[in-house]
Amino acid sequence: MPLTASQIYALSFLEDASYNALGSEKREIGSGNMSQQAFAEFFEHCVGNWSTERTYHYLNQQVVERSHTDFQIQRLTSGIKTKVLNDNQYAIPDNLELLQGFSLAFQTVSETGDRVKQQLNILFVVKSETGSVLEGDYLRDRAYEEDRPIISPFKFDSTSRELLMTTTYTRVVSVDSIMMINPKLRIRRIFNYFKPEPGQPLKDMGLVGFGVEQKVS
Repeated sequence: MPLTASQIYALSFLEDASYNALGSEKREIGSGNMSQQAFAEFFEHCVGNWSTERTYHYLNQQVVERSHTDFQIQRLTSGIKTKVLNDNQYAIPDNLELLQGFSLAFQTVSETGDRVKQQLNILFVVKSETGSVLEGDYLRDRAYEEDRPIISPFKFDSTSRELLMTTTYTRVVSVDSIMMINPKLRIRRIFNYFKPEPGQPLKDMGLVGFGVEQKVS
């Protein structure tokens, strides 16, 4: 990394609540509390056609590049959910129908004329809840930077309506944020860090991206 702006897309996201014996706020996932409802609503709002203007800052080269992306988001069928799980050798949960995710296709044109398009399927498996924050695994049948299935951690804050995904690639760690301002407006942030040595914190950043995503239909 870092990739060209045209090659970076971003992404664009059940529970039976029971406190444990010690009264912890951490819960196991089953079905339907307020955070889960907000999570499902987030993905419902994502479905449709979107138009995005982004700015990428390549910090080492001191270069700023702009791009335009059109993307289409559709709901996942049970068959595609199963495919994403199988591609990642991930156990199929009993609550398959409740898992959130979407099928994404996008077409990007940078200001330099570079073009890229991609289609992939994305699935989220919620594993725990702490307060207003859901956490779990984020599965794709194709990664953005590396053409292979990949599993990454995610967090969703039901208060701020922000979905935060952290993906460790071969050379970089990408931290991708989508904040749903309203059903027709999302704000996107992409931070790409150079991959640190094992056990070391993220520190050296190679790219920062900002985007305004508006739903057109």
